[in-house]
Amino acid sequence: MATTIHEDAPAGGAHLLLLPAVDVQAGKAVQLVQGEAGTERVFGEPLEAATRWQDEGAEWLHLVDLDAAFGRGSNAEAIAEVVSTMHINVELSGGIRDDASLERALATGARRVNVGTAALENPEWCERIIASYGDRIAIGLDVRGQKLAARGWTESGGDVFETVKRMTDAGCERFVVTDVASDGMLTGPNFELLGAVCARTTARVVASGGISSLEDIRMLRGLVPIGVEGAIIGTALYVGNFTLGEALAEAGSLQPDAGR
Repeated sequence: MATTIHEDAPAGGAHLLLLPAVDVQAGKAVQLVQGEAGTERVFGEPLEAATRWQDEGAEWLHLVDLDAAFGRGSNAEAIAEVVSTMHINVELSGGIRDDASLERALATGARRVNVGTAALENPEWCERIIASYGDRIAIGLDVRGQKLAARGWTESGGDVFETVKRMTDAGCERFVVTDVASDGMLTGPNFELLGAVCARTTARVVASGGISSLEDIRMLRGLVPIGVEGAIIGTALYVGNFTLGEALAEAGSLQPDAGR
């Protein structure tokens, strides 16, 4: 299938939006390997992590309640504290599967919520909330092969491209595409998957999983004209492969006086 060039996408000096990740489990900021319980590395308090990325120049934060995603609890208090303290946009993810959980997520003040499992289990509900909330809803595509992974990646099911078509037809403006096999592995993004999704939708795409180097960010920036809007960065930042300032410069989004 031919890749669609987004008419309003900048050329040459394209700006790739970066979203540092703060994944919360048992009240702590962690990073998992391929989303598997028991693989976590702990990186302190969520608010401390979020504040650090904000102070270093982030425009957005990707905030995840892992316990809610796995259906084993909630970090609602820590999540609410982070969102209420930040002065930047927050994309909130984890366990948003029905009207009640959606309303709680939006009530935190998050600019956008990322709905994952529900896209697989209840596409009619996704179509309804996209119609109601527009760009405040992103559809998360957690992909293993060509299948969607659900319930904290512990289950699998529907075809990713069928979901892309259905949600695009419903008016979805943004997909968050995570390659489960790459997540936390520092093995590089799945460029083939990102290209295949971009070729099948006019929605924006946020890449997630595998970013390990500034070269990865440079290559993702090159995909902005085909619809890749941004990238979520997690493990590589936390283990010091590069600084957020270096990443923002590579992405073309370094803010003046960032981190001062």
